[in-house]
Amino acid sequence: MPPRVTFQPCGWQQNEDTPLSSEYDFALVNIGRLEAVSGLSRVQLLRPGSLLKFIPEEIMIHGRDFRLLRVGFEAGGLEPQAFQVTMAIVQARAQSNPAQQYSGITLSKAGQASGSRKPPVPLMETAEDWETERKKQAARGWRVSTVNERFDVATSLPRYFWVPNRILDSEVRRAFGHFHQGRGPRLSWHHPGGSDLLRCGGFYTASDPNKEDIRAVESMLQAGHSDVVLVDTMDELPSLADVQLAHLRLRALCLPDSSVAEDKWLSALEGTRWLDYIRACLRKASDISVLVTSRVRSVILQERGDRDLNGLLSSLVQLLSAPEARTLFGFQSLVQREWVAAGHPFLTRLGGTGASEEAPVFLLFLDCVWQLLQQFPADFEFSEFFLLALHDSVRVPDTLTFLRNTPWERGKQSGQLNSYTQVYTPGYSQPPAGNSFNLQLSVWDWDLRYSNAQILQFQNPGYDPEHCPDSWLPRPQPSFMIPGPPSSVWLFSRGALTPLNQLCPWRDSPSLLAVSSRWLPRPAISSESLADQEWGLPSHWGACPLPPGLLLPGYLGPQIRFWRRCYLRGRPEVQMGLSAPTISGLQDELSHLQELLRKWTPRISPEVHSKKRDPHTILNPTEIVGILKDQFHPFWITRC
Repeated sequence: MPPRVTFQPCGWQQNEDTPLSSEYDFALVNIGRLEAVSGLSRVQLLRPGSLLKFIPEEIMIHGRDFRLLRVGFEAGGLEPQAFQVTMAIVQARAQSNPAQQYSGITLSKAGQASGSRKPPVPLMETAEDWETERKKQAARGWRVSTVNERFDVATSLPRYFWVPNRILDSEVRRAFGHFHQGRGPRLSWHHPGGSDLLRCGGFYTASDPNKEDIRAVESMLQAGHSDVVLVDTMDELPSLADVQLAHLRLRALCLPDSSVAEDKWLSALEGTRWLDYIRACLRKASDISVLVTSRVRSVILQERGDRDLNGLLSSLVQLLSAPEARTLFGFQSLVQREWVAAGHPFLTRLGGTGASEEAPVFLLFLDCVWQLLQQFPADFEFSEFFLLALHDSVRVPDTLTFLRNTPWERGKQSGQLNSYTQVYTPGYSQPPAGNSFNLQLSVWDWDLRYSNAQILQFQNPGYDPEHCPDSWLPRPQPSFMIPGPPSSVWLFSRGALTPLNQLCPWRDSPSLLAVSSRWLPRPAISSESLADQEWGLPSHWGACPLPPGLLLPGYLGPQIRFWRRCYLRGRPEVQMGLSAPTISGLQDELSHLQELLRKWTPRISPEVHSKKRDPHTILNPTEIVGILKDQFHPFWITRC
């Protein structure tokens, strides 16, 4: 099992339903800061290789996932072992290598053959998985290509992907060679109305393709459509360095010992730019969703590396446009296909390699999804607890899902595991020697780290299945879809469409598609929304009617909120009122809040106190907020 530190509180027994504990343990790679505390003022920050200068009364483990674990040695009767335990953690951190921490997990079941445990979500590692998903999307003009089956086209691409029916694999191989890192145009999602959403890397302008290669590239980009829109993914979105800096500032702000004054906290939060970047991502995803939905066309997401923002936007577009992606199974399948199988460099982006390219793009995506869940609570089958579990799983090296950069690395590691820890699932006796098998698990095997009761909390009790209408299923072209004009090519930039003369950069002159959008005159951002522009309704008519199943989120001002339950977990006092997933839990917290209100009655403002309210009377929300404003830290009640 991967190196980790686990503490067992007095009287605590490991849940037999979860072979891997997750509540009281930290993987070493997840420890962001370790502090030893003695008394009220003696605190030592312990880095890997540090020497402890005193016997601690308490240690504080700050997780990179914003969790905080405080371990008091005196309460547990561990004073004699306090120094040894603390130094053992320090030394283990010094010897750990995040990139090599995975050693594999094996499930052994008597009388069962290897591979009998079916993955809860298709891992998109076989041609059958891709063909099943293609049929599910009714993408009849596409087929599963096997050209990269040996990873000899691109190691960062999956073994299989979707290409147009009429394109031969030999043409695919040559065409992909003219794109950055060999990541040529592939289908991400087929809209039931007829549009196709593609993604690809940047054009490799130094190449010198012949006419046949150019024709193949253009044919793959057009995907059989007369209307083609190329989206510069990096335009108006933060760079990787921007995302990393914003996340570092956010973590520093949310630490319990943050030096930011209470009255400056909200300003400091805005200063991190994290919320601004969420706003930018949601706005661009909304515009792309309109492009995909309003007319039958090919919409191409182009990013130089095709491994970060393309995955973020493609996933958000599908969440906004496809009700199926908002189910628990659909969302997990979406992440597996658009992030894991598509080659997002999780290990590098999450700081597992020590490289300078760290940037938690996937965590930014999860925050965007949380924003959608807040704005459309009845449209999502999964809950905030599921998003938290997925957020925390990127730091838990129990599976290869988030511990490798490419499908090639993931497959290579899973085939070369020589040692592993056996985990026997409940209800099965230990098999005889020789009957065990090495089964590589994914992050979607939640039952290994969460109890059945916890997994039930992944379901959103407010989900309304009627918000996933049958009309979303593949159907003839609906009335709101308008055929695009003949042979039209556009560049989408800054909320506006600009016509282009050609698709590829290798014809008469350098293509505007291959270079920065600075080649184009910057169009003024229209006062009308892109939805109003695309559906052709004048602004004075009001908002345009949206097609069934399409969500267009708000992204202005307080419509973008702060994910307190995630980022302020290191401040337990802030979490009051945020951790009651059941009706009984809500009743308990309500009783607790009423008791607190009765205790605070003497400190309530004279105006409220003069009303001589019955202490057992429940205050209305406005009065409660007024009281809290007088008593609490501003971010406890902020609505942003």
